[in-house]
Amino acid sequence: MDDEGTRNVRGSSAGRIPSPAVPPPPAAPPRVPPPTAYEAPRYGAAPVEPPPARPATAPPAEQPPPGASVDAWLRTPRPPQEPGVWRYGYTPPPPEASETVSDRSLLVGALISLLSALLLWALWRNGYLPYRLVPLKLFTPGEWWNPGTSGGPRTIEGRDALTVYEAILFGLLAYGCGRIGNFAELFRRHVTERGQPFLALATAAAAGLAQLLVWKETLPVVRPILVLVASVAGGEIYQSQTVVNVIYGLIAAAVLWPFARLGRWRELVAARRGGGSPPPRDVAATATATTADQWPDLRAAGWTDAADTLTAEVRTGRMNDVDVARLRHAWARAAQRPDRLPPLAEAVLRTGGAAAPHPSGHRDLPRRTARHDVLTGQVRIGRCADDPHNPYVRRGTGLALDPALLGTSLLAVGPPGAGKSDRLVRPVVEALALRALAGQAAVLAVGGTDAPLGPDDAFDVVVRVGHPDSAHDIDLYGGTTDPDEAAAVLAEGLVGDVGSLDSRRAATVLAQLLGPYRTAHGHFPSVPELRELLDGAPVALTALRATLEAGGHQAMLRELDARARQAGGSGDPAPVLADRIALLDRPAFAGFFATGPDARPFELRALGQYPLRVRVDLPERGHAEASRLLARLLLAQFTAITAARTDTTLFACLVLDDATHTVTAETVRGIRRLRSVNAGAVLALRTVDDVPEALHTPLLGAVGCTAAFSGITTWDGKRFAEAWGKEWVETREVAQHTVFADQPFTRALHAVRKLVTGKAVTTDAVTVRQVEKERWSASELAYAVPAGHAVIRVTTVHGEHAPPLLVRLDG
Repeated sequence: MDDEGTRNVRGSSAGRIPSPAVPPPPAAPPRVPPPTAYEAPRYGAAPVEPPPARPATAPPAEQPPPGASVDAWLRTPRPPQEPGVWRYGYTPPPPEASETVSDRSLLVGALISLLSALLLWALWRNGYLPYRLVPLKLFTPGEWWNPGTSGGPRTIEGRDALTVYEAILFGLLAYGCGRIGNFAELFRRHVTERGQPFLALATAAAAGLAQLLVWKETLPVVRPILVLVASVAGGEIYQSQTVVNVIYGLIAAAVLWPFARLGRWRELVAARRGGGSPPPRDVAATATATTADQWPDLRAAGWTDAADTLTAEVRTGRMNDVDVARLRHAWARAAQRPDRLPPLAEAVLRTGGAAAPHPSGHRDLPRRTARHDVLTGQVRIGRCADDPHNPYVRRGTGLALDPALLGTSLLAVGPPGAGKSDRLVRPVVEALALRALAGQAAVLAVGGTDAPLGPDDAFDVVVRVGHPDSAHDIDLYGGTTDPDEAAAVLAEGLVGDVGSLDSRRAATVLAQLLGPYRTAHGHFPSVPELRELLDGAPVALTALRATLEAGGHQAMLRELDARARQAGGSGDPAPVLADRIALLDRPAFAGFFATGPDARPFELRALGQYPLRVRVDLPERGHAEASRLLARLLLAQFTAITAARTDTTLFACLVLDDATHTVTAETVRGIRRLRSVNAGAVLALRTVDDVPEALHTPLLGAVGCTAAFSGITTWDGKRFAEAWGKEWVETREVAQHTVFADQPFTRALHAVRKLVTGKAVTTDAVTVRQVEKERWSASELAYAVPAGHAVIRVTTVHGEHAPPLLVRLDG
């Protein structure tokens, strides 16, 4: 990744992007040689040596453990799957079995079929079945048989024909007995599933018994074969003992062959000789090819030395999964501009896995609480439950979120304690932070001071609003210099939740004040100054007018005159704006929201330019209304800034841990536009009623991913049920009808049956039909979702979607 000269700079330009809020603790870094020319900043800053890189932390299961196992993680297959499927090491489930027969029914059916077959064969052999020889006599000469339908063979040819005829009938009887008795399922369930060596021993015992029955001529196998061979080759062939022995050997082998296949004797012998099971052919084939840990893209482009260096770094454990993702992304970016390839290759040769570092110099997060696959950008949220609501192919599979899903934005609703912050918001923030370290995303996480968004050293910028030790501040105007744009966003944050007030009129009032003030002073007013202007303080307005008259700014004087004419009217929004801005003009916020030359704000526009990790802590406990105002302002700024950016390479995401009273009509429209500019938002609510009622339907329609946690009310469940729609399902209705008998004997039997069972004799009438049914009803969402679970529906930016899935949030 080209660092774009952003190391140790602050703001949206050189000297404005902040460095990490809290320096990382010292750790033994990997080998980091001096930076190369490739790592030199592009905007004139001198090359500096990156700070010590943080070694890879020990991730949980299904992640690359520290050391040389990263190459195995890199080679693990990640097949393309439906939206939301955890792809790392995915194995498809076995085909869905139909209604299985119980073991008791299976054994009884097989026993009855076997006894019936033995009875029929005994009746056949003893001549109790009439007309048993009629089919044979129809196809053979009449002089072979005695007269009558039951007459036996008269000649040797007749006896030979009868022998072959009986063998054919025995084969058909055995086949029919096996099919009717379902012996294949019985063998699979009670023999095959036990595996080796029981399978081989069982089939060997069955083969020995079959050989005994064949050579004792209990089973008609040997004599019919001898007869057929004699009829084809002539009887003189049996004068040679060698030929007879060969025929006997072939018969014995033919009897053993099906048992050897059923028992998999060949595989067992090969495993015993080789000390283990042989590898599948596809795995052996891929082992000879260039695997992912050998960096085939670099080799294909001719950079063999760089590929060898990275391969050695991976296999010796000097790279972690973030390094792999970062360098793959850096190579993909450099390939678009060939002049960047030689510097990148030189940086790889000199610094190995530490090449193209993140501006902070970090190579991993200090701690992970969820399972991440940085290569695909997925974070595992939970596992789909084994529930009838979930499709069979999704039951037991992991559910994961990635930028392709978050790009449609996500709305999570659940009461306090349902797990929104710990099991959804925190993993998503971690995943986006890892993507930022790989140079592929920027994240802004907003929450209260006690929100579990991650430690300070997991972020590049930490803004603690109202905290005197905060190193950074919030820019109320979003870093813009256009008064109209600043007024529109600020009005949305201040009064966007006031339904009786048009935010466009409020934006006009603010623009009439912000424009003249910026023209006069070179910057926008601070919170106290803006409050005085909105209150119409004569001193402030007179001083501003005098400054504008001295500078000859007639256009701005007309703006002030228009504001003076509108002030005091019945529909003037200035008093409401002044009341709202007064929430920020408190002693606790002294020194914050400054705009002069000594200001230290973090400009939100930097998120669209650099892979930053930003966290904003709001003072929700003592200043709840001010916190909601700031959250609403940040949401409005984020939607406006991301929609206006021209370079959409970085995925930008805003995560609101508590979006109560922050959603407005304008931000809903902005959220709908985020997916087209490679951005997204994650909003967590306690209830849908925290959003104005008029915005319930537009908000649920604007986001592509929704999550309903356990414990929501039926009112919230109804809105989700309507948003998720219905599906066609097959229903079976069984109606019982009483049977009325006409005959006296039948009525007597029914009376005895009713006396014994206590129930009348009935018949069942089954009706099967297709009906349209809600995927999840409001009552099911309110009462059938277990604790620690959520019903999640996901949609990609390309329009692919998955049905609502019941997910156990185990991370």
